[in-house]
Amino acid sequence: MEELVIRDADVVDGTGGPSYRADVVVDGGRIVGIVQEAAAAGCQRPKARRELDAEGLALSPGFIDMHAHSDLALLRDPDHSAKAAQGVTLEVLGQDGLSYAPVDDRTRDEVRRAITGWNGDGEDIDFDWRSVGEYLDRLDSGFDGQGIAVNAAYLIPQGTVRALAVGWADREATPRELDRMRQLVAQGMEQGAVGMSSGLTYTPGMYAEDAELTELCRVVARYGGYYCPHHRSYGAGALRAYEEMVALTREAGCPLHLAHATMNFGVNKGRAPELLSLLDDALAAGADISLDTYPYTPGSTTLVALLPSWASEGGPEEILRRLADDGTAERIRHHLEVVGADGCHGVPVEWDTIEISGVTSPVLADHVGRTVQESADRLGEAPWVTARRLLLDDRLGTTILQHVGHEENVRAIMRHRVHTGGSDGILQGAKPHPRAYGTFPQYLGRYVRELGVLSLEECVAHLTARPAARLRLPDRGLVREGYRADLVLFDPATVAAGSSFENPRVLPTGIPYVLVDGRFVIEDGRRTDVLAGRAVRRSP
Repeated sequence: MEELVIRDADVVDGTGGPSYRADVVVDGGRIVGIVQEAAAAGCQRPKARRELDAEGLALSPGFIDMHAHSDLALLRDPDHSAKAAQGVTLEVLGQDGLSYAPVDDRTRDEVRRAITGWNGDGEDIDFDWRSVGEYLDRLDSGFDGQGIAVNAAYLIPQGTVRALAVGWADREATPRELDRMRQLVAQGMEQGAVGMSSGLTYTPGMYAEDAELTELCRVVARYGGYYCPHHRSYGAGALRAYEEMVALTREAGCPLHLAHATMNFGVNKGRAPELLSLLDDALAAGADISLDTYPYTPGSTTLVALLPSWASEGGPEEILRRLADDGTAERIRHHLEVVGADGCHGVPVEWDTIEISGVTSPVLADHVGRTVQESADRLGEAPWVTARRLLLDDRLGTTILQHVGHEENVRAIMRHRVHTGGSDGILQGAKPHPRAYGTFPQYLGRYVRELGVLSLEECVAHLTARPAARLRLPDRGLVREGYRADLVLFDPATVAAGSSFENPRVLPTGIPYVLVDGRFVIEDGRRTDVLAGRAVRRSP
């Protein structure tokens, strides 16, 4: 007898087609039967060792977070309710060009320092891997060999690759260094990565010219992967930056997935249609493009990321040295406040839009929840003085929210036919962005039920089948016989994000059941002790 039958569910199957009422049978981690209500009339209904009454609940494929920063969180926290409670059954890691494989002893420590604000300093993690394959193996073993909370796929981080082959210098790679980077990308793809990411406003990835990126994308394409850039500007040069990525990947013959595809800052208010027109023209010409967004207006990153690229050359220690020098610090201020630093997307920084969301040093905790301008006003000093002190005293570990987005742009982009969902969720800090805990119920509750921006069936397709297709996963993303039983049961009438900017770590409501590989990781609205997640490797 099969393990489980989910009875009388309203199946939203991920195709975008109309929902239907059915019994869904699960066994051995897969969907082994779907009996629609009409077909069951007058017939014996399926039975199993356990029956779950799903009356009033929608059953969908598990949600795929196309842009996650849980690279260490999955190894740190077996509970990981921040994602599991949202119905996320798969996260894509290695984002924005910086993560923890491939590395050697030098770059491991450099990368840890560079992205402390994203993932913590990692002092609690045993970094017993160096290659992409070894990192994926570590995810597989998880906690005491049992696994991790949810599944995870990995993008090779181009900035980490460049740090390993070239270092943190702002210069062109030599032919030998480029060959080394090609080899590292090829090895990572062979070991199971699904593609490559870049952070082209983050060092050292931002120092790569288009020709270098194109060569690496050719390698990714050869293995059937995709390129996921955080491109060179989301502000003053946003459209040019999108055009650059489209042209680059067309030349390389590589599929393109645009990370957190937003149009931010005042210069881009109301300009989402221009981006969508650019994408429609490229798609009509044969380009293979997808994108992800989060359903909120503010962004989130680290405070150090705002600095001009010249100030970040050489890595974290060089940044701190420059900040400690009064003359150099004044040059940094001028670029930030007057010129518009490339780290701040070419737009002069507005300190009243920069909210401090987390610090690593407890003595700085009073700044959290305030904008830089508010903290400066309380101290009676210029905002750059406050920001500089934070960067130095917190050793570059400060995280921020940037309140620079526009609701009309958010809604327009999420309607597009190649759109998928990504939380870009940074789990560090006392007041992280609520998207880390709320992205997927926010889509279903606010943008489907309350605002009607998307239909329920359409939205579920954006969050399931469409990202599974980008990841080339042949047995995930749909409620279909033979597919993996990564499933979510939610109440369309009540599902909502519990997290807010005031209280960002509140779990969602209206998602009582989540299954990973046919096992309940959320049951009756509570996290179980099941660790059914594994590394999901690239399909040949």
